[in-house]
Amino acid sequence: METLVELDQSLFLYLNKLGSDSFDTLWLVITNKFASIPLYVLFIYLLFKNFGVKQTVITLLVVALMITITDQLSYAVKHSVMRLRPCGEPSLEGLGRFVAECGSYGYFSGHATSSFALAMFLGLIFREHYKYIFAALIVWALFVSYSRIYVGVHYPGDVLTGMLVGSVVGVGCYYLNKFAWQKFKSVKTDN
Repeated sequence: METLVELDQSLFLYLNKLGSDSFDTLWLVITNKFASIPLYVLFIYLLFKNFGVKQTVITLLVVALMITITDQLSYAVKHSVMRLRPCGEPSLEGLGRFVAECGSYGYFSGHATSSFALAMFLGLIFREHYKYIFAALIVWALFVSYSRIYVGVHYPGDVLTGMLVGSVVGVGCYYLNKFAWQKFKSVKTDN
């Protein structure tokens, strides 16, 4: 276990030190949860355009559930494991680039979890309508995930765990959404 922690710290320092002062603002914007609001608005529009009001409302309810699940999972694990973030780790003081507010515990990344959940979920929904959307969403989620290492608040292991958990939750919510859409259609035709 100690070897795994040392590997995670070494990989963190390598990836974190790839940054430079001239790119800090860009990565702080990418890591800011409010920076993705225009993207969310675009996806609400695309849902409405491709599926109509009722399926959009169902999907937004599933997204709300999905984000609640990812946030609560990462929060619960962070406060159970209580692993310090790199920016709060005394042994890394002066070794990394810490350009964001630190916070307390870091295992695992809520940003990586929710961005990958959303990428998988929306990628699966829109894959038949827009050829490259799945790949574009994965690239977006990778940028958000890496931003957490860049700004110094998560180890690569935190991010990888978040990516995995988020992907599983996103796929699960996609099937829940598909089930809800089918239920809505069957209720609609029964009446």
